Amino acid sequence: MRARDLVAQIPTIAVDAPVVEAAHLMVERDLPGLIVLDERGRPFTILPGTQVLRLAVPHYCQDDPALARVIDEAHADEFLRTLGGLTVRRALPDRPRELPVTDPDATVLEVAALMARTRSPLVAVVDAGRLLGAVTLNALMSRLVGA
Repeated sequence: MRARDLVAQIPTIAVDAPVVEAAHLMVERDLPGLIVLDERGRPFTILPGTQVLRLAVPHYCQDDPALARVIDEAHADEFLRTLGGLTVRRALPDRPRELPVTDPDATVLEVAALMARTRSPLVAVVDAGRLLGAVTLNALMSRLVGA
């Protein structure tokens, strides 16, 4: 089995789009992340949902889970609203990571190794500079578990 056999069409998002839009796409499509496109429409990086959470959840709550416990739900909901005017670019890690991109002929093991190495829930599949879609963590694990 090759990457082309596992590829799925998933929505993409522009690097300067609102991060709230990215969060909505992930929720609506039940995706672990999105492929972020640069200004030329080419894969730039992967935005995992966990990175959106890192931006929304105050650092003091990430650093000390006991502080997160004392904040009531009404105030916790406010943290997500703070994403309002922020862009996807702002949600990306400070240091760029290896871009999880492969070609359609990559084997399942190659895709799994790339996904594990980059800690990305998605691997973009590109053929001759054209984005075909992505292999999701769920599709890959389903294939591995079913094998």
